[in-house]
Amino acid sequence: MGKDALLIGANTLQFFARNPRGAKAKAADYKDMNKFRELLQENDFARIMAHAPYTLNACSKDAHLRELSAQMFEEDVNRMEFFPGNFYNLHPGSCLGQESSIAIEQIALMLNKVMYEGMHTTVLLETMSGKGSEMGRTFEEIKAVIELVEVKKSIGVCMDACHLWNAGYDLVNNLEGVLQEFDRIIGLKYLRAFHLNDTMDALGSHKDRHVTIGDGILGVETITSIINHPKLRDLIFILETPTELEGHRKEIEMLKKARKD
Repeated sequence: MGKDALLIGANTLQFFARNPRGAKAKAADYKDMNKFRELLQENDFARIMAHAPYTLNACSKDAHLRELSAQMFEEDVNRMEFFPGNFYNLHPGSCLGQESSIAIEQIALMLNKVMYEGMHTTVLLETMSGKGSEMGRTFEEIKAVIELVEVKKSIGVCMDACHLWNAGYDLVNNLEGVLQEFDRIIGLKYLRAFHLNDTMDALGSHKDRHVTIGDGILGVETITSIINHPKLRDLIFILETPTELEGHRKEIEMLKKARKD
């Protein structure tokens, strides 16, 4: 994984901590993990990010699924402690007919059950498009969860360009306004990372279909504005586009050229 990142010119990366469509995780290979940690240090990587499986749903109506989600979350966070100072990103979950207030409490309950003072991993709540009954479609919903989290210094937010646009936040014409709204409701101190992608869907469509940068409505200009914005430029940026390594290499090359240092 680390070698692939170097091959495409990346200085950070995101990976799934386990099967993204299931619940199983490979047994820890500490020899390989040590080599990976050395590679990160030797090549001056920025912070890296683990992504929770899509099956993790902290606000499921099914109590068993909530318990399984908490178990996966705890196992993943504990493993990430082997790589201290990095991020674990998760989708807040889908409430599936429950009141949003109940879902918010359930999400915070799982976070508080696992997170602890002194942990070295920062847990990030991802901004969502609002497809179906997804939580996290508004800054207000994310704020409500953060307010209930006990270990505030270990919680943060990861913005997602496609999700924000499809949730109704106009990154194309009003990026500064979106950031001001985020700061007013949540606080920019909680914003730690940004998923870069494009989208084929209309503003506020509540869909979630990523496309490669420049092949959607957002366009190269908007993504360039994001990576160069003074309030965002020091974040880690993760490509979440539907392409292979060579495609990502070309996107990274393009974005590096667009970066104004």
